[in-house]
Amino acid sequence: MSDWLKANQLLISGGLAALLVLVLYKTIGPIAAFAIIVMPFAAFTAVRVSTAFVILFILFSYFRLHEAFPVLMPFKIPKLLALASLLGIFWHLFITKQLKPHWNSCHILFFALFIWLTVCVFAASNRGLAIEYWAGILTKVFIMVFAISWWMTTLSHFNLVRIGIMLSGTSIALVALQNKANGIGLVEGTRVTISRDIRSQLGDPNDLSLVLMFPVSFLAAELFDSNGHKWRRILAGTGLVLVISGVIATQSRGGLLGIAAVLSFFVYQKVKNPIIVGAIGAVGMLVMVIFAGITDRQSGGAAEGGVDASAMGRIYAWQAAINMALSNPLTGVGVNNFYSNYFFYSPHWDGKNHAVHSTWFQVLGETGFVGLMVFVLVIVGIYRSLNRTIVRNSLNFDPKVAINAYALKAGLIGFMVSGTFLTQAFTWPLYIILSLTIALEKLATDNAKEKDYGNFSQNMA
Repeated sequence: MSDWLKANQLLISGGLAALLVLVLYKTIGPIAAFAIIVMPFAAFTAVRVSTAFVILFILFSYFRLHEAFPVLMPFKIPKLLALASLLGIFWHLFITKQLKPHWNSCHILFFALFIWLTVCVFAASNRGLAIEYWAGILTKVFIMVFAISWWMTTLSHFNLVRIGIMLSGTSIALVALQNKANGIGLVEGTRVTISRDIRSQLGDPNDLSLVLMFPVSFLAAELFDSNGHKWRRILAGTGLVLVISGVIATQSRGGLLGIAAVLSFFVYQKVKNPIIVGAIGAVGMLVMVIFAGITDRQSGGAAEGGVDASAMGRIYAWQAAINMALSNPLTGVGVNNFYSNYFFYSPHWDGKNHAVHSTWFQVLGETGFVGLMVFVLVIVGIYRSLNRTIVRNSLNFDPKVAINAYALKAGLIGFMVSGTFLTQAFTWPLYIILSLTIALEKLATDNAKEKDYGNFSQNMA
């Protein structure tokens, strides 16, 4: 009997599976039955290829690929990727223990920022708005910062992230340029957006500019990498032109400033003369402004004499942020509460609330002076971590570590410059840079230790 069972185990398993499907189909319906049957295979896949799911979650969450390509919307891809990522993280953290936690000074600074943001949530003037943002965005950012910084352990992981960011940025730029050419979703008649009709996060030209800003540093790092393959640099240069064109199509002054800062950083690595770099940056900025046609904008264009309406709107918003911080110096008005409190703190009211249009003033108004101080410390921590990585890598130079370090450093500089005019304090760019920076420093440190140990063993022999 046992021999018969062994010989026919495949047939028996198939019969039992078919019986299970039939029972589930009759009792709970076809869709639920399919979901239950597929769940073990999905869970197995999530565990086996956790890194891929984490990387895809980063790309879909930040670039909103499912909104840029609405055909993907019904599949709820970001939620599925989030579940798969969390399952893989839990499995490898507690079961297989392949995910090995480590601590960095940037982890501590980020944890302090998250705790303070949580305090500001419960001290918010509109607690419902703050809690909704905390639960929907900040908790995901918190989990993924630790997950990414612990999970990215090899250069192949960094290469996948870098390639994913470059391809995603180029894809979004192509959609933006297509919309511009066809006059789809234009704001003020000239400023391009994506999927504005479905209320996408890419439906605001400033937010779209912010999304496109991030891949510029990675594409530029690839282009300026003298150790890179010729064709790879050519492709990166093509992608860089497309992404910059996409930012130009948004007519965002913050985006153009960010691009000028990123490109100036890479030029400085080659030229090392700040005067020449400054001149090149100024000329490049002027050229981009001309191509962007900012003078033709309905807000902030040449038709507005003196300080244009767009600039005055920002000044009023910044004054409102300062008033919020002065009224609530410890916690501000609360996370995600600037817009709803604009009326009460702005010196000028034109009948509607406005966004703050500045990362620094957003942090000041929503989290107070304490929050701004901790936020700045996080940025300083990232910058110092990248400097440590570059120094350690210079002792035993690895071009693959260098290209990632310079891309992240340029991205941080672009964030700080464009952040003057774009609201990006609690969105993904800074925290992706943070998590990758921590992981890269750990990798560079481990590589240095291995090489030092190898040299020591060789000398002893």
